[in-house]
Amino acid sequence: MATLGSMRQASNAVSPGKPAWRERRLTSRRVWEHQYMDRLRVTDVLVVIAAVALAQLIRFGELHTTAMLSYTGVSVGLAGLWIAFLAIFRTRSTRVIGNGAEEYRRIVSATFRLFGVIAILSLLFKIDIARLYLAIAFPVGLLGLLVSRWLWRKGVAAKRSKGKYQTAVLIVGSRTAAVSMAKQFERSPGAGYSVVGICLPGFEPKRDAAIVDGYEIPVLGDEHSVAEAIELSGADTVAVTATEHLGTKGIRKMVWDLEKKNVDLVVAPGVVDVAGPRLVMRPVAGFPLIHVEKPQYNGAKRFSKTAFDLIFATVVLVLISPILLATAIAVKTTSRGPVFYKSERMGIDGKPFPMIKFRSMIQNADKQVDTLLAQNDSSGGVLFKMREDPRVTGVGRFMRKFSIDELPQFLNVLRREMSVVGPRPPLRREVETYDGDVRRRLLVKPGITGLWQVSGRSDLSWEETVRLDLSYVENWSMVGDLLIIAKTVKAVAGSDGAY
Repeated sequence: MATLGSMRQASNAVSPGKPAWRERRLTSRRVWEHQYMDRLRVTDVLVVIAAVALAQLIRFGELHTTAMLSYTGVSVGLAGLWIAFLAIFRTRSTRVIGNGAEEYRRIVSATFRLFGVIAILSLLFKIDIARLYLAIAFPVGLLGLLVSRWLWRKGVAAKRSKGKYQTAVLIVGSRTAAVSMAKQFERSPGAGYSVVGICLPGFEPKRDAAIVDGYEIPVLGDEHSVAEAIELSGADTVAVTATEHLGTKGIRKMVWDLEKKNVDLVVAPGVVDVAGPRLVMRPVAGFPLIHVEKPQYNGAKRFSKTAFDLIFATVVLVLISPILLATAIAVKTTSRGPVFYKSERMGIDGKPFPMIKFRSMIQNADKQVDTLLAQNDSSGGVLFKMREDPRVTGVGRFMRKFSIDELPQFLNVLRREMSVVGPRPPLRREVETYDGDVRRRLLVKPGITGLWQVSGRSDLSWEETVRLDLSYVENWSMVGDLLIIAKTVKAVAGSDGAY
């Protein structure tokens, strides 16, 4: 990140008015946003037209020339309505660029509502539209739209990984809150948020020249210097994390000031790692209050998760049975000891269970842990991990690279001791060190995979593992589980594996 000195030099190098480099940045952001939306509009139109044309061709074909001609008008109208609904539901809004879940949700919502409108109109006006025609057009079009948006998102992610398609953010908040927010933005480069400075309540120039906590973030004034800080830093978005210092009048004045500058304002509610579905905005006595719904661990959600686990584990075990047999033979013939290794882990509500894995180490490897603690690569002292563990066998190293040693855990899923997706299964000695917050990991079953698996695997620190596990516990859902499973396959296939 730029230092305060370099930013001041940039602003002083131009004549009075807006710094030239800030104007270029703002122009660049507006340009790429509009170019991106124009490209989305073109692909949306092409996908919708192709889906409708394909449905008409398959349903009527060349043998029904009269029907083909009569349905051409219907197809034109359907395509026009579909494109209009995509615009009405703001599926191309800059607010959802790079946010796959929300972008996909809007596309699905727009498509299903269009289908509902057509069904109602057909019923009211007794319009007979061929069912097969609609049954082809809508699924094909919806799938095409989702795939095209996914491809565009991959392009945006590639650009942002190279420092392009960025949003310059000015943070208004305390030292701790500013660094925490900067870390969150750095952990999610796909969001494209780059911190260019902060405004620190109680700012003192001699003390607060920069925030140093693994970051060098220029401090550009206090909470009343936001307008000047925007001119200096070139920020196009202001993120507020210290509303108690500004008060209601201060926030309202900031909103009005930023509107004139065409700068976006986002306010962090101070609720960390709680997903959007649990945050509900409800006006109470004239105040827009954010209500945080309680996480659901019981009832229909738990039943659906258990049913999914049992079905998924059964199907996977049948499909990978040849791999299991070949691995068992390789383990047995290359080293002494049993094929499987049972490690005591703590499950839901802290109940112990034997977690089943293929043995990837020499026999009695557990007895050597005390002699290797000095070589622990994990920070925090709770987890024990070694990148070059001498106890791992040759076959074991190969299994760990592709997580083959974890496959027998699907038997634990069938025994209802584990889930397919969940927090990392902890050891007893780890659980004994848990404080009140960390123990919330035990509210759900541990998983074969989880957020920790798709966010860094063995390279995560203890603090990061805990944060991801607690985030999963607070926000788990079936859709989230399916996304994690898909990301796990990609993470295992495209990484260097665990150690």
